Amino acid sequence: MEAEPCLTLSSPTDILAAVPYLVGFHPKSSLIVIGLDRRQAKVVARWGLPLPPGTLGGLEPVFGRENVTEIVVVGYGAGELVTPAVDEARLVAAKAGVRVSEALRAHESRYWSYVCDLPLCCPAEGTPYDLSTSQIAAEATLRGLVALPDRESLERTIAPITGPVRMAMRRATADAITAFQADLMAAPDLDTFATRYVSESLARVRSALRAHEEGGRLDDLEAAKLGLALTLTRVRDEAWTLMEDSHTLLWKDLTRRLEPRFTPPAASLLAMAAWRTGNSVQATIALERALTIDPGYSMANLLMHALQNLLSPAILRGRLPTAAELDTAMGPPHPAWLLPLVNLLDDETPQPPPAGQEET
Repeated sequence: MEAEPCLTLSSPTDILAAVPYLVGFHPKSSLIVIGLDRRQAKVVARWGLPLPPGTLGGLEPVFGRENVTEIVVVGYGAGELVTPAVDEARLVAAKAGVRVSEALRAHESRYWSYVCDLPLCCPAEGTPYDLSTSQIAAEATLRGLVALPDRESLERTIAPITGPVRMAMRRATADAITAFQADLMAAPDLDTFATRYVSESLARVRSALRAHEEGGRLDDLEAAKLGLALTLTRVRDEAWTLMEDSHTLLWKDLTRRLEPRFTPPAASLLAMAAWRTGNSVQATIALERALTIDPGYSMANLLMHALQNLLSPAILRGRLPTAAELDTAMGPPHPAWLLPLVNLLDDETPQPPPAGQEET
């Protein structure tokens, strides 16, 4: 297994320089808790401020589960915003028997330490800091870590595509829907049609994964057909059981390209892939995207619950069913399996303009 990126932090400035790379962006009005075991980061969690009372209560079992022995706490913002949250984090740590090795507040290029009250090193007016004086940014970049300017920048990396590319995808989706409806109407037997469609869709999932692993990219029509197929629970779960860290790029691509009503399955699979790699922020953003479109989407709600409770993706490793086990549990394909897709087809779809007349 490839070694996890490792950064050596020797000062408050180093900690402040490292945090953006640990969460993926430069935080504002945020609380960051880094849980350590033998100086290795085991947990990195972020909350927006202000915190609702009791928000951090779930940390105590996480500390035990991940064998956290010490934490570093960093709050970003004015004192009245940050201090109550830092106090809550320190209280939870004390209850769990976890040492707080550092607790900082950063605001307007100055930091204050909550664990040091010596005027010589921690003056009341704060200590100026300059992240450019730390080597952490260079080390993190060399190790493949990225820090975007803010959370909004991270959200834009999985935002829907626009312009001519969107219009091309919209046309491809209309074509995929037309083809599915024509096949469905022509089918003399719905059971046979359901069996054939599910079989073709499972093969489509595996083909798409192979194509991306080989550096390819689905064309618009194949992407649209896969988007339709993923609305079937059995097909989506096939992708879930096959999940590898390398699948992130495929699900990110589809999350951006698919028409909104077909996005929740792909966005949920992106969240699962991101969560597996430790990128809980990207996972959360993907789930927010899915749940904005369909607040009742069960897979997205399940994963959001796991993330909000700081569960480790390791709880699923070795527990996901195989394709054969899914077949045994769900039985043979049935026309009712097609209902999630058929119901989406009833939604009104804007008609795409003819090629060459895309909106700008």
